[in-house]
Amino acid sequence: MSTMTLFKNVVHWKTGEKVTVAVEDGVVVSLPKRGHEHARVLEFTGAVLAPGLVDLHVHLREPGQSGKETIETGTRAAAAGGFTAVACMPNTVPVVDTPAWVEWVLHRAKGAGYTRVYPIAAVTQGQKGEQLAPLQAMARAGAVAFSDDGHPVASAAMMRRALEYARNTGLPIIGHEEDPTLRVDGVMNEGFTATRLGLRGLPNAAESIMCRRDADLAELTGGRVHLAHLSAAQSFDALRDAKRRGLPVTGETCPHYWVLTDEAVGDYDTHAKMNPPLRSEVDRAACIAAIVDGTIDCFATDHAPHTSDEKARPFAEAPFGIVGLETALALTLTYLVHPGHLPLARALELWTDAPRRLFNLPEVDLEPGSEADLVLFDPNAEWTVDPDLFFSKGRNTPFAGWSVKGRVLATMMGGRFTHLAPEVDFEHQLVLPARDQK
Repeated sequence: MSTMTLFKNVVHWKTGEKVTVAVEDGVVVSLPKRGHEHARVLEFTGAVLAPGLVDLHVHLREPGQSGKETIETGTRAAAAGGFTAVACMPNTVPVVDTPAWVEWVLHRAKGAGYTRVYPIAAVTQGQKGEQLAPLQAMARAGAVAFSDDGHPVASAAMMRRALEYARNTGLPIIGHEEDPTLRVDGVMNEGFTATRLGLRGLPNAAESIMCRRDADLAELTGGRVHLAHLSAAQSFDALRDAKRRGLPVTGETCPHYWVLTDEAVGDYDTHAKMNPPLRSEVDRAACIAAIVDGTIDCFATDHAPHTSDEKARPFAEAPFGIVGLETALALTLTYLVHPGHLPLARALELWTDAPRRLFNLPEVDLEPGSEADLVLFDPNAEWTVDPDLFFSKGRNTPFAGWSVKGRVLATMMGGRFTHLAPEVDFEHQLVLPARDQK
């Protein structure tokens, strides 16, 4: 006999009303008038219930880089952050550039994942920018998008061909928007801080020029372009302009770009080294403005774990990237919702409904019949970021020691709990998700 779970007197993420939501056999069900006396009950004053968060930009590092992260540890971190689905980038070793590797990721995730995992496949073979990967075959194998993330598709002709081939699949090309001739060997934002530290800078134009190029190529081909991890004021303007022109162009940004500036690098702190880099205060304000006015289509973390030894190298030699799955919701609430930039429902939409629409993923809501992919969180609970407590293998965060608001209490995927905070007081054996992922 199945066990019913009740989320009792929780706050509905959209309406703000108190509701009780019942889950049984992996789906949301109507609350019966009687017969649920033995149900498991979660009841926390002021807790919000929402569809599970979705991250369209995660580096799970498998295959080949399990010292940094694995599908198991990465999705465990995702569940702790309130996510029930992630899309993983293909810049692994080897690169996910064949149908067989797409299928490998899906198979591995079914056996080890705490969330649904949707593979993103490479645009070009080996991400070298020289020859197209078999896009249509990888789409049939289960890829949800294509990207050479970590590397730009430098050739406009190659990007045009990719968009033409991808158009027939209906899937987007995710652009790592960076002109390599402007990047050269830059390691942080071009500006005063880089000059003070004697480090080579990356100008905003290295990102924005490629955003405008890819928007024009979307117009030329009719293919879908998704602009990844936007960081610069000019890039937000490029996306805004593409939308005014009615082009099939969408874009994302990440919490670190609306929270931090390049001053976070301090005295060569590699935990604040990422690509695109942290920008100026003008860019940070432009990021928030683009979120508020609807230019940004969804949020993503660009979760990029590295080993402590790698991040201990001199700044110019250390790898780009920070982890973000376990801090994303709190940074959203602390720096967008609580200051009044966004209402809670809109902020959550950018982590839930919006990414599902963009990548045509199954819809999730709190209505009977919906898959029970849910997150329960306390939006006002304060906690201190401690990387030693992360489930991710990565400890590379610039937010260590920060006090933030918004704590995940429980994450449920397909009716099974994939994360429970210590204060959840009913007995329940933590189990892996069901293996019939969509």
